[in-house]
Amino acid sequence: MTTSEPANLAAVEAEARRRDAADPGHRHLFHVPPAQGGAHPEVAYFAGNSLGLQPRATEADLAAELETWRRLAVEGWFESERPWTRYHELLAGPSARLVGARPTEVVVMNTLTVDLHLLMVSFYRPAGERTRIVIEDNAFPSDSYAVRSQARFHGLDPDRTVVRLRPRDGEETLRAEDVTAYLAAEGDTVALVLLGGVNYLTGELVDIPAITAAGRAAGAVVGWDLAHAVGNVPLALHDWDVDFAAWCTYKYLNSGPGSPAGLFVHDRHHGRSDLPRFEGWWGNELATRFQMAPVSRPAATADAWQVSCQPLLAMAPVRTSLELFDSVGMPALRERSLRLTGWLAELLDLVTADRPLTVVTPRENHRRGCQISVRTGGVGAAELTRRLRYEHGVIADSREPDIVRFAPVPLYSTHHDCWRAATALAATVDV
Repeated sequence: MTTSEPANLAAVEAEARRRDAADPGHRHLFHVPPAQGGAHPEVAYFAGNSLGLQPRATEADLAAELETWRRLAVEGWFESERPWTRYHELLAGPSARLVGARPTEVVVMNTLTVDLHLLMVSFYRPAGERTRIVIEDNAFPSDSYAVRSQARFHGLDPDRTVVRLRPRDGEETLRAEDVTAYLAAEGDTVALVLLGGVNYLTGELVDIPAITAAGRAAGAVVGWDLAHAVGNVPLALHDWDVDFAAWCTYKYLNSGPGSPAGLFVHDRHHGRSDLPRFEGWWGNELATRFQMAPVSRPAATADAWQVSCQPLLAMAPVRTSLELFDSVGMPALRERSLRLTGWLAELLDLVTADRPLTVVTPRENHRRGCQISVRTGGVGAAELTRRLRYEHGVIADSREPDIVRFAPVPLYSTHHDCWRAATALAATVDV
């Protein structure tokens, strides 16, 4: 240990235990994997921003739908306790509460990038000089690929059409005022703004209402990728006047690998006959769906963006998780998240002081969710996370070439987990 670190780590561990006794969270509701290294039986899990842990209730809820299939077969679409034809409606209310929307504005369907493409069919309509798509330079790669392919689909050069806004020299995160300044200056050339609500790499919580207002004032459509925001930070999509948004449910929403995504379409766009949309049977209003007519009658809600029938067995774990969020509530989770990340940030300050490590996540509470990213300097990120896992039982994740992400998830992470992460990082990147 260095002189900048606490001389008595046992005292720091005792403080972590004291905080957990006063602030226990809901770890008992989740399966926590066993540790493969270190002195603790369970891992300290910090990869919920990549894949959330399995709720203990998931198995029984999924088994109930399997039992319905076994017992009723095709009649499950109409005669089960939760009829499959309307199953997605069970998810609309709790999803809407998570994102600050009306139930008619959200639907769970497909996966994230598929939903983004379906939404861009409707909302990316380049015309004249207004063709540009604005994203952040360190957008998640799938978003970059999606917008470039949309530009090509419209016969445009993606290198000229897609604008990648970068942080200022010497800074790690993109300032909201720089985005709004660009929109004020160049907005008449922008057709679509598509940013991440929480940046996947740095953990920065973006100023969604300010950027949305600036984009709409410039005449652009504003959409959001909320993969790292939903279940992480409070949202108010309807009141913020967001045009559309999409998110996955397998990160902070803990619904399992590859589980269905969610989307939001503001209700001012519902029922618009001038809005193009790819259509399929499931987007037809339920009242006339089984008349089997050759011409669609789309629902006057976000359901109209549905194409195919839903993967019921994959949606059951989404329902399980959404019930957890309804039970605990985002305000309480956000408060606990700030306590955990504040504690982790304090501990990381002690570790990074004399090491080639830099915290790149903003320190201000209003500019971060529950992820703290560390730049590893000359230490390989992938090798570092491997050692954290196998030598110390700490699971974080790496993003090449030099970022390690720690996400203390307020539903199941603990202050002691944070202590374990900081002490493991100190031992792994020794001086």
